[in-house]
Amino acid sequence: VGGWWSARAAQALPEAQTLKGLGAPPAQGRSHWLALGLIALGVALAKLPAIRGVPVAAYLSVACLLVGGITALPWLIALLYDRIAPLLSRRVLPMLAIERARRMRGTAAVAVSGVVASLSLAVALTVMVASFRDSVTHWLDIVLPADLYVRATSSGRGGNSGAESSTDTATFAPALVQALSRLPGVARSGTLRTRSLQLDTAQPAVTLISRHLEGGVAQALPLVGRALPVPEGQIGIYVSEPMVELYGARPGSSFAPLSNALAPAAGGAPATFFVAGVWRDYARQFGAIAIEARDFERLTGDRDVSDVALWLAPGASEGAVQEAVRALAAQRAGSEVEIASVGQIRAVSLRIFDRSFAVTYWLQAVAIAIGLFGIAASFSAQVLARRKEFGLLAHLGFTRAQVLAVVAGEGAAWTAIGAVAGLGLGLAVSVVLVKVVNPQSFHWTMDLLLPWGRLLALCAAVVAAGTVTAWMAGRAAAGKDAVLAVKEDW
Repeated sequence: VGGWWSARAAQALPEAQTLKGLGAPPAQGRSHWLALGLIALGVALAKLPAIRGVPVAAYLSVACLLVGGITALPWLIALLYDRIAPLLSRRVLPMLAIERARRMRGTAAVAVSGVVASLSLAVALTVMVASFRDSVTHWLDIVLPADLYVRATSSGRGGNSGAESSTDTATFAPALVQALSRLPGVARSGTLRTRSLQLDTAQPAVTLISRHLEGGVAQALPLVGRALPVPEGQIGIYVSEPMVELYGARPGSSFAPLSNALAPAAGGAPATFFVAGVWRDYARQFGAIAIEARDFERLTGDRDVSDVALWLAPGASEGAVQEAVRALAAQRAGSEVEIASVGQIRAVSLRIFDRSFAVTYWLQAVAIAIGLFGIAASFSAQVLARRKEFGLLAHLGFTRAQVLAVVAGEGAAWTAIGAVAGLGLGLAVSVVLVKVVNPQSFHWTMDLLLPWGRLLALCAAVVAAGTVTAWMAGRAAAGKDAVLAVKEDW
């Protein structure tokens, strides 16, 4: 397709002028309508649902946005530089650089198209990773409010006062939980119980989380939106975002699959569960349901817990409390427990996150390097074709440094347009990635965060690298051969 497109452009060249070295591709006045059409198509595709769980339309949307943005480059060059050119009319070197970008819009667009594509993807990845990390950090702040977290291990021997094994995880009996809350240095405690539920044989199991919500649902769970009042006679549950997509558990509706899976311990009619809110959960991709601990105990008769959260008293030693917890668990249950501080959990979680996305920074560097190679190849080819032009400048009195300054200025002017277009397209693509691709792929959402400092530094680095690349490509054009090349017209 690229060869066919170039051949079509060559057909439009004027034959006589081209043979004399004066030919130039005609300006395409309607290219901006094609660009606007592609961008509009990209916006429309971004609103379509996924196909069998794959965001195909969103991927096509990204492609349309990129192609549309690159197609709009000649129009963008004219829009900006037609207004900047009069300001530089009395400064020769900048004027020559700007005028060439204005007059050779198609050539400039081809030269920087690789930079635009690579920079836009780098910007999109930067915004997506920054948004995800910021959302995970806020999520950890809400789901980890305590100072210490104690988890029962599967090696417990069981017993009414120790860590008991269940079909899902090892648990603590209520007596041990009460003993933990009375330890010196512990101000208060909280409990959590998880159970795996198979709501649909065609879907992976979901996690049922039983916890106390007296302090307010918004303080205990990272809600998306607000919590709804629970109708009388029904039991309120709070579902994670994947539950909405996978099971249709929308706020304000009753959730029958849980009624069938969680039958009352003493028999009788199944309970009616009301979806009172939706919350973010980055730990369980296939869904989780949070329920008030009292409701869970009343329905199942199960009072054991799998995790205990401990808030330390002011001035208490974290190490001493951990030793006391281990000693109490060994005395009551004859087993070990897992203990972690909130700082340790946060540090490990964020370190795993950073390792998972570290490759994206290398991909950004590779993509931008490929775009800069495109600029180097384009300028190198132009330098060979413009030897007479540079020789004429030398005859007019331009020094070698001034000729190189003109070439570097052209590189700066072209890559500056590429940086502006790449930044704008990257922000548009990042919105598609954050708001469409991520929810359709993983069924959870995140808040959009724009790290302006990092993005502007990335654009500035691209402009600087493009300028240096053009300067290096133009060094061969400012030699003595360029001066002699003028004789070819004599």
